[in-house]
Amino acid sequence: MRVLYITSTLPFGPGEAFLYPEVRELLRRGVEVRVVPMHPRGSLVHPEAREIVDQVVAEPLLSWRTLRGAFGMFLRTPLKALSALRLLLTPNPRHLLKNLAVYPKGLWLGGLALELKADHIHAHWAATTASMAMVASAVSGVPWSLTAHRWDVVENNLLRRKAKRACFFRCISEKTREMALERGVPGEKTLVLHLGVRLPSGSANQSPPGQRERYVVLCPASFIPRKGHRYLIEAMKLLPARVKLWLAGEGELRAELERQVRELGLADRVRFLGFLSHDQLLELYRKKEVDAVVLPSVDLGDGLNEGIPVSLIEAMSYGIPVISTNSGGTPELLRDGAGLLVPDKDPKALAEAIQILYEDPAHAEAVGEAGKKRVEEEFNVERIAKQLLELWRGCS
Repeated sequence: MRVLYITSTLPFGPGEAFLYPEVRELLRRGVEVRVVPMHPRGSLVHPEAREIVDQVVAEPLLSWRTLRGAFGMFLRTPLKALSALRLLLTPNPRHLLKNLAVYPKGLWLGGLALELKADHIHAHWAATTASMAMVASAVSGVPWSLTAHRWDVVENNLLRRKAKRACFFRCISEKTREMALERGVPGEKTLVLHLGVRLPSGSANQSPPGQRERYVVLCPASFIPRKGHRYLIEAMKLLPARVKLWLAGEGELRAELERQVRELGLADRVRFLGFLSHDQLLELYRKKEVDAVVLPSVDLGDGLNEGIPVSLIEAMSYGIPVISTNSGGTPELLRDGAGLLVPDKDPKALAEAIQILYEDPAHAEAVGEAGKKRVEEEFNVERIAKQLLELWRGCS
């Protein structure tokens, strides 16, 4: 089967690393995947990017080749091209401008689908990547589908129209599906199919907490408001000095968080690791260099909250106990003791949860095992890719 797999920037830049397991598993299953980033900008920062680079068709949103391909497709199927243009029209001026910006590349993508004899087009994100895929399908006749995450559902850029035109509207969590239904997406078009991870084949031994000089809590998240780092840093003041915090990521709030660490006198206990590639992060888990993973996400209102965090899923797959907040889709992941849940924006609750794992290694191990079992049962990328492939085949 030949599939055009539309991303925002992957494999370029640091984002969307959570898609690599799915792409690699589809390739392993013999699917002829061509990854087509909407914006192929940035360098290949993840080792996985170099593994799939031969399967990437990278063309800028606006380039001579894109425009030439779009013009050729317009001449080839003018009525279909005009019909596809009408699909992008919306009274929302911001959405209209964004949709029109991707229209030429959508026509180009339709031509690429015909050239490569693609059987299916699948777009990640229900925003402009899906707009582009919808145009490509309309002019080429190749069926398409999409995966909705979180913010893209909140944005609500022609969600109902896209769902009507797509074979199916995949949601990565029950919460995402709930939000899509609230915005008028037909229930019969939606399904929940999580993002998966590859289960580790084995991991190194970990020294019992009592035999280690430090107890390391890792937070792997970009420094943006929704991730709630400042509450976790505040929680560190309430914990024993032996508890250390490692922050893996970069972002707009780094300087502010560094200042907070200095003002609280935590410079010797909070370590900024900077950006870690996906492989570097997993290496920390393989070597059991961290004792717990914490994601202190906050709900910013208007649906701007966490989906189901792949950063937690990956840690859980290694049996590492995790802590997060009772917001967004996270409770769906950590239900039934698969992790510890606390209210958002609550440093005291975060500190208490960390203290529980720190003081009770047996309980921490039980939480880690429950989390690992949850991932094996519901987030195994092999099972998820198999189901996705069956859905694509059912569209033809």
